[in-house]
Amino acid sequence: MAKRDKRISLYKKIWCKIRYWQSIYDVSDIELATCLQVCERTLREYDKNAYNITLGKIDNFLVVNKIELDELLAL
Repeated sequence: MAKRDKRISLYKKIWCKIRYWQSIYDVSDIELATCLQVCERTLREYDKNAYNITLGKIDNFLVVNKIELDELLAL
């Protein structure tokens, strides 16, 4: 039996792109938390395990920053 390749989950991929966007545009954790409507502590939890981020939070981030999901993933 071949080992299963570990793949990056869609949640983690989107979260990494959001954090990358944050670094490009020099956005603070407080501002990012406000965009996602969460507290700063939740951002650190998403860094550990992005499975808890909801589509609603992602959609809110996209709407507030006036970008499309495909633009975010293309970063």
